[in-house]
Formats: sequence, structure tokens, C-alpha cells
Amino acid sequence: MSQKHRGYAVITGASSGIGAEFAKRFAKEGFDLILVARRKDRLLKLCEEIHREVDKERECLLLEADLSSLEECQKLCDFLQGKKLAIFINNAGFGDCGRFLDGDLDKELQMIDVNIRAVHFLTKKVLEIMQKQKGGYLLNVASSAGLMPAGPYMATYYASKAYVASLTRAIAEEFKEQKSPIYIGCLCPGPVKTEFDAVANVHFSLKGISSYECANYAVDQMIRGKKVIVPTLKMKLAMVFGRFLPQSLYIRIAAHQQRKKMEPNRDSE
Repeated sequence: MSQKHRGYAVITGASSGIGAEFAKRFAKEGFDLILVARRKDRLLKLCEEIHREVDKERECLLLEADLSSLEECQKLCDFLQGKKLAIFINNAGFGDCGRFLDGDLDKELQMIDVNIRAVHFLTKKVLEIMQKQKGGYLLNVASSAGLMPAGPYMATYYASKAYVASLTRAIAEEFKEQKSPIYIGCLCPGPVKTEFDAVANVHFSLKGISSYECANYAVDQMIRGKKVIVPTLKMKLAMVFGRFLPQSLYIRIAAHQQRKKMEPNRDSE
């Protein structure tokens, strides 16, 4: 029997990876789902999996949308009107790897549209809805890259995630001072084993955690009110250690790590 309706959990970029694992976790917790992605066939497959393995009566609404378009972002916001919005996960995003001057400008601008403009737009609109509802949880998926000063060979991606982390932390402080009942935080993982690698054209030199580990750790920390969520002790220590390094050295270390990611690609050319 389905659990009592607790409101909707909305996940963008829900068709695979971390987004899909968020969906499964929230279904188990008794939330109905609104799943958003570009690939409708994958959303249907995920919905079938949730009904088969988690709860056959769990409501699972699907919205096909390309969030690189603000019109599509507005379409999502219109879809949310009148619904009890409990959780919103701003998960859609992608990266790219390579020398800045060699990169595809159209892909970089699309990355900015998805990783920055869509996140900013949806954060604003969803928080307005939650303010009217007097509560809710909003989690922006950033990256440990967003906590570092810069990332040579992934320059646009690092810059986009720094925007997300900075925006989220600023809003969180405003809400704290206002004693707002709304939670906002950012998830800043290191490497995660998802389709990100193929889209970004990289091979991670560090071993990634699973999407399941990442999403479930994020939800646990979100419930505890943690504003900046960094999965794994190794990544936490790396972030803390990095604060004590001169930024020029930190950036050189980042450049070295990115070049290692690119090496298998060069070998295969």
C-alpha cells in the first residue's frame, strides 16, 4: 500500500545517475515524484523501475524538458503550480574537458545555460513557491570543483560550479538570518561513477563513488540541515587541505589532475 502523500519531490536530470538514485530514495520515503529530463524514454524506464521495485502506487509524473532553454525552465515552473512542493533537486548539468581554446564554443555556452542560467532561474522560482508554502527543501547539485579556485582543462565547468556553490551559500546565509523555514544547500561531490565521464570526455584518475552512495549521503545530510555537502572523508580532507595552499599552487595541482584525465583520450586518438 502506498504511503500517505507527503508532497512532491522534483528532480531535474533524473533520467540516470545521481538523479535516478534521488528519485528512488524519495519514493521510498513516501514522496510522489516529478521527474524532469531531456530523454522521455529513460524517464519512463525509471518510473517503471520505481513502480516495480519501490512502490507500485507511487505517483510518478514525467516532464520532458531541455533546461538549456529558459522557456523550458518556465514550462517546468508552470507545471509545478498548485502542487505541494516538498523537495526540489537541481541536478541537471554537464561538463567538458580540454584546452580552453580547443573547446567547442556552442557546447560551452550550452553548459553555461544548463549549469548556471537554469539553476539560477529554477532556484529563484522554486524558492518563491516554497516561500508561499512556508517550507521546503532545495538542493543544488554543484561539485567539489565549485569549491576550488579554478580548474585548468575544465575551465568552464569549474567556473559554472563555483557559481552554483557561491549562489547557494549566499542564499543559505540570508535564510539563516531571516530564520526561514526553507532549506537550501549544495551537493559538492568528487568523482561519481555516472555518464558524466562520457559527456565530458574524461577518464577520472581518482576512483569515483557510486551514484547510490552519493545521492543517499546527500539526502541524509540535507535532512540534517548541512548546507555544503561533500561526500567521502577523502574529498572532505582534500577540500580542507586546499584552503591552506597558495591558490597558484592549488590551480597547478588541479591542472595536473585534469591532464591525467585527458591522457587515455590522447592514447586512443
